[in-house]
Amino acid sequence: MRLVDPTDFQILRALSDGRRDTAANLAVIIDKDRNYLNTRLPVLADEGLIERVGPAESSGLYQITPRGVAAAQNQSLYAADRDQFETAIDEQEPLITITDPAVHQTSVSAPPSDQ
Repeated sequence: MRLVDPTDFQILRALSDGRRDTAANLAVIIDKDRNYLNTRLPVLADEGLIERVGPAESSGLYQITPRGVAAAQNQSLYAADRDQFETAIDEQEPLITITDPAVHQTSVSAPPSDQ
């Protein structure tokens, strides 16, 4: 796996909360050119680190994968030893679960009615 350090890791960290985001938002978050990100996002998707998610195929929403979380957690290992980096990702990936962010709402009681 060939990643651009630090940009690819910045993208992975920006997505590491499990939420979906667009290239435009990611460009602002990590302070990089959107056109450049549009070249890196497909590479990260091809490596299985992020995935393009709907609702439409062309919606431009991306979400990190368990493999991407493991890669982000092992950035220092990537620079030191790429073989160990790959091994660490392979070992950690099955242990990571991503659940879609959920919205929880507490019900509000209705005011008493006048009778």
